[in-house]
Amino acid sequence: MTDTLLWSPDEQALKTSPWMKFAEFAGERADRSLTDPAALQEWSVTDREGFWSAVWDFCGVRGRKGERIIENGDAMPGAKFFPDAELNFAENLLSRTGAEPALLFRAEDKGQRSMSWLELHALVSQLQQAFRAKGVEKGDRIAAMMPNMPETIACMLACASIGAIWSSCSPDFGVKGVLDRFGQIEPKLFISCDGYWYNGKRQEVSDKLVEIAAALKPKASIIVPMLDDAKAVASAVPGGVTLADFTADYPARTVEFEPLPFSHPLYILFSSGTTGIPKCIVHSAGGTLLQHLKEHRLHCGLEPGERLFYFTTCGWMMWNWLVSGLAVGATLCLYDGSPFYPDGNVIFDYAADEKFAVLGTSAKFIDAVRKAGLEPAKTHDLASLRLLTSTGSPLSPEGFTFVYEGIKPDVHLASISGGTDIVSCFVLGIPALPVHRGEIQGPGLGLAVDVWDDNGNSVTGEKGELVCTKPFPAMPIGFWNDPGDEKYHAAYFSRFDNIWTHGDFAERTAHNGIIIHGRSDATLNPGGVRIGTAEIYNQVEQMDEVVEAICIGQDWDDDVRVILFVRLAEGVTLDADLEKRIRTKIRTGASPRHVPARIIAVSDIPRTKSGKIVELAVRDIVHGRPVKNQEALANPEALALFKDLPELKS
Repeated sequence: MTDTLLWSPDEQALKTSPWMKFAEFAGERADRSLTDPAALQEWSVTDREGFWSAVWDFCGVRGRKGERIIENGDAMPGAKFFPDAELNFAENLLSRTGAEPALLFRAEDKGQRSMSWLELHALVSQLQQAFRAKGVEKGDRIAAMMPNMPETIACMLACASIGAIWSSCSPDFGVKGVLDRFGQIEPKLFISCDGYWYNGKRQEVSDKLVEIAAALKPKASIIVPMLDDAKAVASAVPGGVTLADFTADYPARTVEFEPLPFSHPLYILFSSGTTGIPKCIVHSAGGTLLQHLKEHRLHCGLEPGERLFYFTTCGWMMWNWLVSGLAVGATLCLYDGSPFYPDGNVIFDYAADEKFAVLGTSAKFIDAVRKAGLEPAKTHDLASLRLLTSTGSPLSPEGFTFVYEGIKPDVHLASISGGTDIVSCFVLGIPALPVHRGEIQGPGLGLAVDVWDDNGNSVTGEKGELVCTKPFPAMPIGFWNDPGDEKYHAAYFSRFDNIWTHGDFAERTAHNGIIIHGRSDATLNPGGVRIGTAEIYNQVEQMDEVVEAICIGQDWDDDVRVILFVRLAEGVTLDADLEKRIRTKIRTGASPRHVPARIIAVSDIPRTKSGKIVELAVRDIVHGRPVKNQEALANPEALALFKDLPELKS
């Protein structure tokens, strides 16, 4: 990969940025200069007590910090952050009052509205009272199958204000997918919309809600209007009640915030579940709040009143990440629907109209915009957009280039990577450093991120395991229903003792940037050489003929051979000429070892609800193994395309 500099920070803007203000604030406390990004990063992991205490104070966390910052600080798992602290997550997010918008909302059916800070407080108050009247207490679970809309956020905040635990998914999940998740955590209340729009089509949910409510047996099933059909849906669902009727008896008043320990459970998030029933990952209120404040305030430079957008559903951890922008006092811009209906301009229209400061999306979306021939830089006024973030899968070098050529030439592009496991990022944007093509800028402050080889040695310029060598506040509390933390330990700490192994195949570059080459468990191993799938995608998906690809290793002749499946553009056929050009592109752009043994055209590629392709599921199908939880997929029918293929029998 050529070392191409794409962006450098504006020195004047950097001087007044939250990043630099924090560096000066922390430097005074540490009695040393921390304005150099490398010095700040080094201090943040060597003096974790000083760093996390400074984050609490600089970001103005509401609560009682207590005397102790870290207890048992070298144990992973086992470290306790702020063991004497008390806070309430919702109190910190309801950070402002007034008539200014807290939430803006657009839906695919062209509906749009806003909710002021005062209106958000009022709805949270009504919901809090209604939840308590239904017997919701600290530690109870509330589960929601909802679009990314204002009422979803209000319900979550009311839940957190009491100390109950929130869990959500998107309304496109099937019955089994919902029950595989929520059935494990036994929610006291269940919340759903009455339907939604996607890709120009009205989507009904009434029938599956009847099954879900009958199985979960919550004290109430609260139906939120999205299609103006809430009364009819509520009447059909066991224990159903419309949101309006649920809150009717409770006039708005001051929200009461239950003071809770730093480690009190806030969220239950779920692994993708394509290799079995989803794992229930429990995250703490304090750890989530502090990590998100650090990322929003320092790494994203978010200021009160700025407009923050992330394209996400409520089944992806980026929704939880987005919502925490309220703690900074930002206005959240919410969207529900397809980002390509009626075409790929819809998100950029929204960005121009509402003057987004931060726009977050997926690498797949950026690539799709590029392949659609769109150039928002020429068609939209994006003058207010200063930061564009990308996650979900590795952003290709060509994706980096397209952002600067096709979207905005002076934007700070932050490719970010972390996950549901930590409800945040390990590596992300750093506003004080330049952006190099194809590279994530560096580790998050306070996170001792490294890349290790198989023997546990730190490596640069080589591929290895992404690890974190010291505890951090956003580590999960554990997994739900996991006696002795056996599943939790096996997930992250079994590879290297007392070290978090994240499961990403990564590489640290000469300027301490990070390249993610794919998931470790999907890494290819032909001839004993580890190859990241993203290295192949970065080449083949540059080609106009290829819409997207998925690559697996097939066990063959006591070795592994690389199999590449391609979804082709409309009207394109995989003939001998195209196969040859694909192989040449991979050979010259990556290496001869990356060239697939077989290239096969398919009409669809299976992906999770959050849009991630599922290499492990395809690998299982190819090898004749069952995929245990197809409900985790957005398009499970696509798996049949990979079964018993004659091309893979010779």
